[in-house]
Amino acid sequence: MRRLLLPAYLVLLATAPAAFAEDCDRNDDSQSMLNICADADYQAADAKLNAAYKNIVGSNGQASNKLLQTAQRAWIAFRDAECAYSTADSEGGSIHPMEVSQCLTTLTHERIKQLTSDANCKLSDPSCAGSDAGDDQDMQ
Repeated sequence: MRRLLLPAYLVLLATAPAAFAEDCDRNDDSQSMLNICADADYQAADAKLNAAYKNIVGSNGQASNKLLQTAQRAWIAFRDAECAYSTADSEGGSIHPMEVSQCLTTLTHERIKQLTSDANCKLSDPSCAGSDAGDDQDMQ
């Protein structure tokens, strides 16, 4: 009997979040809906990021893909830490999930731009060293 109940519980647990998920309604300006819409925006940006990443992986060699994977993991750690830091003041408040999602979305869009511009660069093109190459002087 227990063998039959365990799979049933697992299915129930796996589908429970979907049962409570709400679609974004941009006409509803309640904080709850703003949180839901901000998360939907982040999920869409994350899907675009994954597509851009897969596109690059498909055109790279194995050594480049290993470096990209290392860079992407480091970027994800940075993104998460940056958003935790920049939204710390709202921690525990009802607006916090929205602020985190907005931060994640913004940084994810920036990463998509970075990955797609890098993907269009040729190794011999000096202009692909980065559009912020001149900005390094500001940090000195």
